[in-house]
Amino acid sequence: MTGKSFHFISGLPRSGSTLLAAILRQNPRFHASMTSPVASLFTSMLNTMSSRNEASLFITDRQRARLVKGIFENFYADFEDKELIFDTNRIWSAKLPALSQLLPESRVICCVRNVAWIMDSFERMIRRNPLLVSKMFSEADVGTVYTRLEAMAHPNRIVGFAWSALKEAYYGEQASSMLLVEYDLLASSPEKTLKLIYEFIGEDYFEHDFNNVEYNEEQFDENLGLPGLHTVRKKVELKTRNTILPPDLFEKYDGMSFWKDQTGSRANVISKAASNDE
Repeated sequence: MTGKSFHFISGLPRSGSTLLAAILRQNPRFHASMTSPVASLFTSMLNTMSSRNEASLFITDRQRARLVKGIFENFYADFEDKELIFDTNRIWSAKLPALSQLLPESRVICCVRNVAWIMDSFERMIRRNPLLVSKMFSEADVGTVYTRLEAMAHPNRIVGFAWSALKEAYYGEQASSMLLVEYDLLASSPEKTLKLIYEFIGEDYFEHDFNNVEYNEEQFDENLGLPGLHTVRKKVELKTRNTILPPDLFEKYDGMSFWKDQTGSRANVISKAASNDE
């Protein structure tokens, strides 16, 4: 590998991963952005080298490890001035055993949020663009808020997969390499939260400007059919609001925050008590 270090941003959608990346990239030593293709390349290569391919018989474990590591090295080779790379993808929560073996010094920061508010956030984006139909949904999914949320909560879809992968990792053997960061804490106490993140990854703290955070991926969002999905507001702050979900739907997804109970897990969680420490 090169002299670069690698960490990962994962967790739940609409939970602050793009905001966190936008903040971290202010540090001139760091690179961070929204979801990258690295995880897809990683998964595809592992599948290609699996027993599904009869030629896999001629690939040793050492070769397999070198080839997969090469994805990280080669994809980020052009970022010559960056010493630490944060690669973002919700799949990483489900890949902790592999990451632990390939990059044992790496850490995974998982952004989390009450699932009911995640659903509310997606629904707001959809209603903000009523003349567009997002690629996230099939024709059968788009009918009502009930069908849209049910589709997103499916184990193989955007919210359901991320939640399941995170829960698997949270109770897994490599959970100590994870740090769960709640969106509300990141948005309301960004400096204290970032200091805890820096401590977790073993880096000296950088003075971030939380009043001038900028990030957007207009072309990606428009192609997805949800303009503004990855646009970060300039000032980091928590804005309270009432939900737009019907009460029964909000209640259905409320209470799925399993990370509130740390019994049986070695994962690290930034709690309100920790964020209030001076």
